[in-house]
Amino acid sequence: MNLDSQTYQDLSQKIIGIGFKDVNLLKTAFTHCSYLNEHKRSSLENNERLEFLGDAVLEIIVTDYLYRNYQHPEGILTNWRASLVRTESLAAVARKLHFLDYLRVSKGERKSSQRAQEQILANVFEAVIGAIYLDQGYQAADNFIQEYIISLLPAILEEGTWIDAKTRFQEHIQMTQNQTPIYRILNEDGPDHNKTFLVGVYVEDKLCGKGQGYSKQAAAQKAAQVALDKLNIKPVSL
Repeated sequence: MNLDSQTYQDLSQKIIGIGFKDVNLLKTAFTHCSYLNEHKRSSLENNERLEFLGDAVLEIIVTDYLYRNYQHPEGILTNWRASLVRTESLAAVARKLHFLDYLRVSKGERKSSQRAQEQILANVFEAVIGAIYLDQGYQAADNFIQEYIISLLPAILEEGTWIDAKTRFQEHIQMTQNQTPIYRILNEDGPDHNKTFLVGVYVEDKLCGKGQGYSKQAAAQKAAQVALDKLNIKPVSL
């Protein structure tokens, strides 16, 4: 794809229904720092500052929506917000919008691990929010977040995925066995920048589930989910 200004104006029409006043803001949102390392004459900056702004805009808009529409306690609302703005959620929406096609990134980063690409896409999504906020204002950013992020909330509530697997498994084991699950690293594989972990969850030295991930926390969550699936424990819905 030819990543010229018209390409980004077309993308702007697609995602917010109007062309950008300053299309360079949108181009910057898609510019990873590695791209500038390979294109030192580029007049654009990377997207880190826009990401910083977009992250704050995303959080306030999601928080405002939850506060105005639900009367639940702070802890529950915090969990709902975390489910909406987590890296996996943002990256999934970015993939749905084909943001990877518009990404200005080095050849090396484009071939990076799935974990690295997820983070890059989530960061781009936040940078796009920052660009929309600067170019079109708060209401346009609110509309964008409502359409692509807050719209995910009904499914999250129905599926009960706002309560993470480790918490659900611990609550079940403490209630039924008066024990606390223990997580142990069973194996580490790969270089430091792209390591994978195999984690097991135990109850009284009994292995209840194993999970693999690009971080210890992600692997532990998968191990807990395996344990829940073995016990046929479904997510809690409201």
